[in-house]
Amino acid sequence: MNGSRIAAVGHYQPAKVLTNEDLAGMVDTSDEWIRTRVGIRTRHIAGPDEPVDELAAHAAAKALAAAGLTPGDIDLVLVATSTAVDRSPNTAARVAARLGVPRPAALDVNVVCAGFTHALATADHTVRAGAARRALVIGADKMSAVADWTDRTTCVLVGDGAGAAVVEACPEGAEPGIGPVLWGSVPEMGHAVRIEGEPARFAQEGQTVYRWATTQLPPLARQTCERAGIAPEDLAAVVLHQANLRIIEPLAARIGAVNAVVARDVTASGNTSAASIPLALSKLVEQGGITTGDPVLLFGFGGNLSYAGQVVRCP
Repeated sequence: MNGSRIAAVGHYQPAKVLTNEDLAGMVDTSDEWIRTRVGIRTRHIAGPDEPVDELAAHAAAKALAAAGLTPGDIDLVLVATSTAVDRSPNTAARVAARLGVPRPAALDVNVVCAGFTHALATADHTVRAGAARRALVIGADKMSAVADWTDRTTCVLVGDGAGAAVVEACPEGAEPGIGPVLWGSVPEMGHAVRIEGEPARFAQEGQTVYRWATTQLPPLARQTCERAGIAPEDLAAVVLHQANLRIIEPLAARIGAVNAVVARDVTASGNTSAASIPLALSKLVEQGGITTGDPVLLFGFGGNLSYAGQVVRCP
């Protein structure tokens, strides 16, 4: 019960980049309209031969390499995704097979845009309980596969990608590197964000989500900091679900993290759902925006009107 920590992170995005100008040739929109309303410039789009488990495996392999570990060092694989095509084998099992992880527990977690922080908490609890030694925690989504490319209010948002973290037990006597989770949902408002139908399509009630995120979530994010024993002004970085710049910026300001770097990867990557937080975190680490041991608030929110957050120490 010593607690757990993030040993390393990694991310992956498909090569194809879809610009706002590209979208203007597909649907009634413009670069100015998109930037003004959501702040997005570009997004990465996976091809038909790039399934979500492939995106996840690429990110996981990078995290393993950064941690100096092999697939044989992993005994739990958790994949947060809401865009898996098949029910079985699940995405986690397919990722484990791609990487060659022997005999892991392999679970998918579907909490849409809050999926990674839910999965990270699950890994932390599992390692604390002694049921796993090291876990791969991955957020991966192929939102382009569920986009309605005729709906300019939603298709301009979505992107594809994956981010991953290696979670392991802290050395005896060391402070936990993953703080207590604060999580919950508003299930009666679950209709506000949906991936439904045959074929499945992403839809949302944008104004409902905006009001909920900017008014109801700031005190919950501050409460997450309190649980970790960290004042918001002492945070080095804030990594929120990369939904929309018009949500990220006011939400970050209301948390009170006045000295923190605020991740704004949404401008380059779009809304990648469960991938957005680990993708943005991995880029911050890679670019040197945060350093080892820095306290970072992770806070996911979205589908089901679910939320989950924790303060972690930068690997």
